[in-house]
This record gives sequence, C-alpha cells and structure tokens, in this order.
Amino acid sequence: MRPFKSITVLAAAVMVIGFTALPTVAQEIRFFQIGTGPTGETSFSLGGLIANAISNPPGSRECDRGGSCGVPGMVAVAKSTGGSIANIEGIAAKRLDAALVQADIAYWAYHGTGIYKGKGAVPNLRAIASLYPESLHLVARKDAKIHSVRDLKGKRVSFGDKDSAEMVHGRLLLTAFGLPESQIKISAMKPGPASDALAAGTLDAMLVVDGYPAPILSELAGRTDMVLVPLAGPEVEKMRGLYPFLSAATIPGGTYKGIDDDTKTLDVSIILVTGAERPDELIYGVTRALWHPSTQKLLAESHPRGKLVNLSAAALERLGMQLHGGASAYYFDANVIR
Repeated sequence: MRPFKSITVLAAAVMVIGFTALPTVAQEIRFFQIGTGPTGETSFSLGGLIANAISNPPGSRECDRGGSCGVPGMVAVAKSTGGSIANIEGIAAKRLDAALVQADIAYWAYHGTGIYKGKGAVPNLRAIASLYPESLHLVARKDAKIHSVRDLKGKRVSFGDKDSAEMVHGRLLLTAFGLPESQIKISAMKPGPASDALAAGTLDAMLVVDGYPAPILSELAGRTDMVLVPLAGPEVEKMRGLYPFLSAATIPGGTYKGIDDDTKTLDVSIILVTGAERPDELIYGVTRALWHPSTQKLLAESHPRGKLVNLSAAALERLGMQLHGGASAYYFDANVIR
C-alpha cells in the first residue's frame, strides 16, 4: 500500500492511541484512513473508536497482556468527511482505505442504480461489516406548526448539503408524500449552520440522519423549542417496500429535551466499506480486530450506538453487495458464514 505523504489527518481522529517508546529497530507503520462524516455526528465519533480499536502501532503491548488487539504495525485514523456520498467517492478514487456509509447509498453505488444510475456503478466497492442503525430525524421549530411531511409546503427547509445523504432521503420523503420540491424553500446547509438557522428562526425544519441521541440535536433542543415530525403512515410503508434498506423505528420519548412522546421514524444501517484493491490479509486483520471482544467492549462502553454493533450473519446477508475477500475469509473462519 502506498505510504501517505502526510499524517495531518491524525488531528481529525477521535481517538487516543497510547504510544509507548518505539524500539530502536525501525518498524514500518501502515496508515489506514477511515472516512466517517461531519464532526459532531455519530459516524465521526464511532469511526474514531473503531480506528482506535483496529490500530496496533509499533511498540504496543501485546493483546493478551492488555494491549492493542488491532492490526500489527497499523495506525488507523478517522477522517471527517461530508458523509456517505463523499466517502463513496473517496473509496472509488482510492483516497480512503475504508469508510462508514449508509447501506442504501452503498447499494446504489455498487449496483449503479438509484442516485448512481446516471453516474454508473463503483466497481471497486466492497463491504466489510454491517455496523449500526441511524435514524431519520425530521426536526422542526415548535412554532412552525409542522406535524407531517406535507406541512413542509411553503416552509424553509434544509435537507443537508447539496451532495449529502440527507438530501437524498429528503427527496425520497417528498416524493413519497407527493410534495414537489418547488413547493418548499430548500436551503442546502450542513447540519451545524442549519441548526443555528433553525434556532435563529430563519429556518423552519431540517433533516438529520444520525443515531439518536444526535449530538447536534441534543444541543439544539437546549437552545430552542423543537419537535420531531413523525415519519409513518401508508406513504412511509410504500417507501419501505421500494427501499428495503429502510426499516421502521422509534425515537424514544425523552431522547431530546422537550420531546416526551415516542416518535415513529425510519432507520438505515451504516456499513463499513473498503476498496477491492486492499490486500486480503489487511482486511482480514481489520475485520478480526473489529469483532474482537475488546473492541466490542470499547464500543459498548463508549457510545450509545456502540452497543448496537453486533456480528450477525443475517445482517451480512442483507448487505446486497459483495464482501471483500479478506472479510469473507474471516467470517468463514469464524463460522459466521458457510
């Protein structure tokens, strides 16, 4: 694998790696970049934890002695990105070694369908694992009187940045509810600026696709009265039929300040992907480190979504895309698949 010219991306990683004094005999370090999402989102936080867990820098204590159980000689770094679509582009261009991507975006990219119908398939895209679900949060100012997707008519709305997965899901919602884009005032904004605009009263609603509690929404709920708009009914059931990667879900009451009732919504899984050109031995080691008991403990104790990262043969079968050869070999050896 080509060496990186710079390791400035280390500053973007949400991880703390305990480097011990390096031995005098030089040992080659392999850097492994993982594309995550915008800072403040679950994918960035969990991506940092995963990067920490699969790393095993030179000089680390041995795994069975309480040290790192990652890939020997590897330092993984979590890189903040624009999200799933940007991560797919990074894998296609071989700028990223791995990335966290929403399952529907990955499926469309792999098969050249959906939003990738005009762009064509990404032939080198491969799956490593299914990780955890993210929820669609359609958030509105309480005084905007938005109780359904149809109530967005004439409102000022952000479905994320122009190339974001939020924009894709926002348009799917509008289509399902028969609401033309021309009938709402769409502002393409990143989650941070959109949150500020909603709090300031210059935006009525925004869509955030993140695991709950989404940090940016927890912070927003402390600044302004907001509501979660339910995503339910025959329109949503039709969406689930068309897009099997969307599943019915509920955001529990009390997750966010001022919202006491449960809110029905949709979930989409986050998967870890890589490029077909990455060596089988490397991806085998990454997969093994991801599912090591020490990694599972770290994720479960460090983040609410981390408790949901569990190895499941059924989840692998629902990926709808090819596993990387190294990941497939690990699952075969671990008797997860046959």
